[in-house]
Amino acid sequence: MRVLVAEDNASLRSVLERGLREGGYVVDAVSDGDQAVHHLREYEYEVVILDWRMPKMTGIDVVRYMRRQGDRTPILMLTARDGTEDRVTGLNAGADDHLGKPFRFAELLARLQALQRGPAFTVAPQIACGDLQLTPATSEVTKAGEVVILTTTELGLLELLLRRSPSVVTRRRISLQMRRDEAEAVGSNTIDAHVARLRTKLGSDGAHIETIRGTGYRLVGS
Repeated sequence: MRVLVAEDNASLRSVLERGLREGGYVVDAVSDGDQAVHHLREYEYEVVILDWRMPKMTGIDVVRYMRRQGDRTPILMLTARDGTEDRVTGLNAGADDHLGKPFRFAELLARLQALQRGPAFTVAPQIACGDLQLTPATSEVTKAGEVVILTTTELGLLELLLRRSPSVVTRRRISLQMRRDEAEAVGSNTIDAHVARLRTKLGSDGAHIETIRGTGYRLVGS
C-alpha cells in the first residue's frame, strides 16, 4: 500500500516515514505542498497524510486541489491548530480526518486503518474476481471459500490486480506499488518473484494470474 506524507518538519517526517515503512507501507515523504501535488500527479496513493502548515502550498491548498481534480483518496490532516473552527475548515475543504499534534504513532496508524475501511477507500465491502474474494477492511482473502494466507507485499499486489481486473497492470505500476524509488521500480525484476509466489498460492483453477508478455499481468476469473 502506497502512502504520501507531506510534512515540513524534518524530524517528524522522518519518524512517520520510518514507522509507516515498518508497518508495511510504501512511503513517499515530501516537505512542501508543491512536492505533494507533483507526486499526486505522478502516482496513485491509498492514503495521503498532509500537514496543515507547509511552505509553497498549505495542506488545505493541497486538499482543495485534490478534490477539484476529482481525487477521492482519503486524507488525514496533521495540525497543531486544535480549534473547532480549524477542524471544520479542514473537513469542509475535503479532508477525511484530523489529528492534532503532538500525537501517538499508534493513534495515527489506527486512523489510517479506519480511513482504509471507509467508503472513500472501498467501493464495496469485498472485491471479487471469479471465486477469489478480498475483504479490504480485514485483509482476508478467500479462494473458493478457503482462506489464503498472504504476506503484506502479496496482499498489496493482489489488491492492485483485483481492483483493475480484467485490465492489464503494467510491470511499472506493480513495481511502484511495492517500491519507493522509481528507478528501482522500473529496473527491478523482483516483481516476477512476488507474482510467482502469489500465483502459486492462488493456484491455476478458477481466478488466476495471466502474464501479458512484454507488458505486465492481469487477474481473470476463469
